Amino acid sequence: MENTLQAQLISVGTELLRGEITDTNATFLASQLPLSGIKLNRMTTAGDNLKDLCQILRQAVESSDIVITTGGLGPTQDDLTREAVADLFHETMTIDPQLERNLREMFSRFNREMPPHNIKQAMLIPSAKSLRNPRGTAPGWWVEKQGKVIVLLPGPPREMTFMWQNEVLPIIKQRFPVKSILTRTIKTFFIQEAKVAELAHPFFQTDNPTLGIYAKPDGIQIRFLAVGDNASRLLDEAEKKLMEKLSTYVWGKDDDTLDGIIGTWLIKHGLTLATIEDFTGGSLAALITNSKSSSQYYHAGIVAPNDRSKINWGVTAELVAKFGTVSPEVASAMAIHVKQELEADFGISITGIDKEGHIYIGIADRSGSKTWQQQYQAGRPDNHERAMMATLFRLRDRLIELNLTNE
Repeated sequence: MENTLQAQLISVGTELLRGEITDTNATFLASQLPLSGIKLNRMTTAGDNLKDLCQILRQAVESSDIVITTGGLGPTQDDLTREAVADLFHETMTIDPQLERNLREMFSRFNREMPPHNIKQAMLIPSAKSLRNPRGTAPGWWVEKQGKVIVLLPGPPREMTFMWQNEVLPIIKQRFPVKSILTRTIKTFFIQEAKVAELAHPFFQTDNPTLGIYAKPDGIQIRFLAVGDNASRLLDEAEKKLMEKLSTYVWGKDDDTLDGIIGTWLIKHGLTLATIEDFTGGSLAALITNSKSSSQYYHAGIVAPNDRSKINWGVTAELVAKFGTVSPEVASAMAIHVKQELEADFGISITGIDKEGHIYIGIADRSGSKTWQQQYQAGRPDNHERAMMATLFRLRDRLIELNLTNE
């Protein structure tokens, strides 16, 4: 696929350069631009320095058709993105009366007086149109001049994402219509990224659809992007060929979530679930209860971070003394007792130790209990998340073994 429109992202904020916050805005926008037929050719981070920001903007406009900035739209002296764009186009910012009214009404709704410095958020240059921001005080800008487009978006991700989807994207679709663009994501687990790349190698040779491989907490994802009137057919054909090689590792596609799939199966069969966690400290319960439907199948969760709490929940002191807290025997006992005590059809447990990087997963059901060991690199910051996902995958596999799916 050859995109005619070239884009550059500029993330503004000294806190980004210092590593104080993670730039999730750039990640989100980088995933969205190809869906609009726009090729992203560069991502840049700029600090809160007017001279540097002006230079970065000037270079971006020279090499790209569309420049999108995030951040630097607040009310303080170091929020300088508007000033930099005004300087770039040699235009003067003035207060827009309607934007000022909107700001004052927003503060009034919260029974607060608008601080004087917030007035800069009501400013525009002649070439700019304001973009509505119902989630914050900083409106965005859409600027068109000299055949170029600059889009200014706020830094807070919940504001930026909403504005992209509801303000910017409709304008882009209207101003720069493209052929039909469709994507399909195939989600896998228990297979290494290098192996996925090896099996998917033939698809890298095609221009339509194109393919990307991404490592995510819930496994390795393969995303196809197809363009044209036959995009849907191209995706179907690519998916069919890929499934011939990867079907045993595939658990879902597109917007599927692991907890959502498991929840659907449990609800269909009228089954319930309870959890007990050591290594993950309650994160598994939090993940499960993120789903609105979890109240239909999830009884409760227990955090048992030490020997005493495990013994209080049914694991015998003798078992802990003989096999150790982190062992398949203790994981099995935890799962069995949480199933019994919380009167659930399935009890699942996690126990592990960071400094050694291994965990045990236990699942108890009507047929007994099973345990699995997962080994990770010791001390990795994402081990807890990986352990949660591995536990849900083991539960998924167990449900399949018991023929408790939607099929």
